[in-house]
Amino acid sequence: MIDIKLIRENPELVRENIKKKFQDKKLPLVDEAIRLDQENRQAINEANELRASRNALSKKIGMLMGQAKRDPEKAQEAEAVKAQVKAQADRLAELENQEETLKARLREVMLQIPQIIDPSVPIGPDDSCNVEVERFGEPLVPDFEIPYHTDIMESFGGIDLDGARRVAGNGFYYLMGDIARLHEAVLAYARDFMIDKGFTYVIPPFMIHGNVVEGVMSFPEMDAMMYKIEGEDLYLIGTSEHSMIGRYIDQIIPESSMPHLLTSYSPCFRKEKGAHGLEERGVYRIHQFEKQEMIVVCRPEESMDWYEKLWRNSVELFRSLDIPVRQLECCSGDLADLKVKSCDIEAWSPRQKKYFEVCSCSNLGDAQARRLHIRIKDAQGKIYLAHTLNNTCVAPPRMLIAFLENNLQADGSVKIPEALRPYMGGRDHLEKTRKL
Repeated sequence: MIDIKLIRENPELVRENIKKKFQDKKLPLVDEAIRLDQENRQAINEANELRASRNALSKKIGMLMGQAKRDPEKAQEAEAVKAQVKAQADRLAELENQEETLKARLREVMLQIPQIIDPSVPIGPDDSCNVEVERFGEPLVPDFEIPYHTDIMESFGGIDLDGARRVAGNGFYYLMGDIARLHEAVLAYARDFMIDKGFTYVIPPFMIHGNVVEGVMSFPEMDAMMYKIEGEDLYLIGTSEHSMIGRYIDQIIPESSMPHLLTSYSPCFRKEKGAHGLEERGVYRIHQFEKQEMIVVCRPEESMDWYEKLWRNSVELFRSLDIPVRQLECCSGDLADLKVKSCDIEAWSPRQKKYFEVCSCSNLGDAQARRLHIRIKDAQGKIYLAHTLNNTCVAPPRMLIAFLENNLQADGSVKIPEALRPYMGGRDHLEKTRKL
């Protein structure tokens, strides 16, 4: 959510930003926000004038009533002033109701106006215009066939999709044996990787209140992702970022403690609406998965530096597991409304002979902080909004697809990179238990 002052002072900048995001249908919201803001400020000013007048008139009534014992005409004058006070009280109540209505509608409009994107963001209507920035590691295609990822998992007796469908329906899975252990090993390795980077490990609540949901994401994201608990003001989180940022709601943080570097583990629950293609079968796009996340709350002048550090952390982690990756800069039309700048880290799929998304790094500027009132207080007592950032560290099972494909050997075994061996009981490879 942007600052209403920006709309007052530079509405053309806001309109131009909406156009850059190819959301022209939102252009009328700028004029509506200006109108609502003017009407609300007028109502507030009139109400304040009435309160001041009422206080003065109340004192006058007291004085007149005191004089009425000596002068009967003063009593009549006091009654006339009382009627005036009553009329003002009625008008004040009307204005207060008007203020509440205008304030609520203005917030509703402001929540729909996208954050101002960084000048460096490439302009384009959708993800087809995202820009490859850099590759890390050589994307190789072996001289043997790479099976579909669920077939690889099944060769280790490591997945049961049919059982999960009977229990919960499509979009769920059982992981078993070495594949389940590999899943947990990757999460444990990612946890320790981030702790070694100076991040504090956190296990957050897996459900959050509706006002936190509104504070951390846009309406389209909420509708497409969140599961609501029936009869409760609670939602299952789609990523731990939601509850991690929500932790700071209505807080004023001492500047001396900045930045806050957090790495959080959680299960994630997503509706994943819409039809998906062949490559999104199996465990690529699912309703439930686990994730290790990176979260930064910092001063505004530090946020772009942390953005760079966060996505480079992902590159370093994936390369330590022998997975080639690339950085893909997200274009304006592919940015969610709260994001200032975002990039994807995509892993190489030797089976598909292309890259696919495994991490998403975002700088949200002060958007979440403004919605949730997350502020910083400096040594002189000045209070200002924080900036928030997040990035996927690892999100298995999707990350397992990249791991298995890139570490699969010709005999069907899977190599365990050295960095992961301590988390796999010292093993340097996995042996298949079934024929591919």
